[in-house]
Amino acid sequence: MNNIKLIATTTFGLESTVKRELLNLGYDNLKVSDGAIEIEGSYNDIPRLNINLRSSDRILLVMGRFKALSFDDLFEGTKSLPWGDIIPEDGHFIITGKSVKSTLYSVPDCQSIVEKAIVDKLKQKYKVSWFQKTGAVYKVQVSILKDIVTLTLDTTGHALNKRGYRDNAVAAPLKETIAHALIDLCYYRPERTLLDPCCGSGTIAIEAALKAKNIAPGISRKFVSEDWDIIDASVWKGARSKAFSSIKVDFMPSIYASDIDKNAIEIARHNAVNAGVDDCIVFENKPLNQVKLPCRYGICICNPPYAERMGEIDEVEQLYRDMGKLFRDDNTWSVYVITSHEGFEKLYGKRADKKRKLFNGSVKVDYYQYFGLRPPKQ
Repeated sequence: MNNIKLIATTTFGLESTVKRELLNLGYDNLKVSDGAIEIEGSYNDIPRLNINLRSSDRILLVMGRFKALSFDDLFEGTKSLPWGDIIPEDGHFIITGKSVKSTLYSVPDCQSIVEKAIVDKLKQKYKVSWFQKTGAVYKVQVSILKDIVTLTLDTTGHALNKRGYRDNAVAAPLKETIAHALIDLCYYRPERTLLDPCCGSGTIAIEAALKAKNIAPGISRKFVSEDWDIIDASVWKGARSKAFSSIKVDFMPSIYASDIDKNAIEIARHNAVNAGVDDCIVFENKPLNQVKLPCRYGICICNPPYAERMGEIDEVEQLYRDMGKLFRDDNTWSVYVITSHEGFEKLYGKRADKKRKLFNGSVKVDYYQYFGLRPPKQ
């Protein structure tokens, strides 16, 4: 199988979590840039990456890179690439684009040029003058940064956060990929008890359960490249079979999730059933100020309401005070909270041991990290 380059895209600030996942899957020689990790591999890696990565947004197949200062440069550079090796005669190819700090700044014009170049190349390959585009979808992205063109094919389709278990969500839901990244950043260990006292639709608790039981996030969903001729159906079947065989069927993590909103808890339970982890999570309908810590040496990961997104400011700030009270008398708990409220530490009553800047959608947030005592060695 010919060597190819793939890109695992991610939310800005979460590159380290995706890199760690890739290293754990056995990939090395990784090239990290803002929002992307480049991987050397083969077509057979496309199913494995799409099925197993938890924090990445999508997997892109790199067709080529070149410098372009004119539309002629863009046309010739695009046409020189082996589109016919991947896109069949009836392939439905779609062009998207973006341009940043480049001479070729008109994205619609760049998309048009790239499409013309691909059509010309495919005409040479298939000896036809017109394409029906009735077959599999091939989404081409032309990305131009400082005059360097990168042309890719999206192998994922619906983004990787679309696991398939979340039929419903409450207001301002946390993306599944972001939820897993929060879990990964606190180095969660499945043998530790996990608590989310503002669970909403249950995303953090469900992602923690999936990780604890080693259930691959893409094991039950479909990807756009499954319809591509370059990847045999047996490769997809093999990747899924390996993922199924790796599930820790007999392991039962200790996870607690609660919320003041009764409807949110009902949605969270439904989502957990869809994800196949409803037996791993104890859901409770109660306000945060009534939550009791279930044990010592646990981990709390929480995405509480932000005043900018939901709820009144007074209610949100009181919630943060209640959270501080919950953990004030037990220094064995590690607490991780994501919020955009700049006064969180003062309201919580303690300065964070570490703070990390992230994005939750388009909202700039901080991930406040409070480290509890380590549990005694067994």
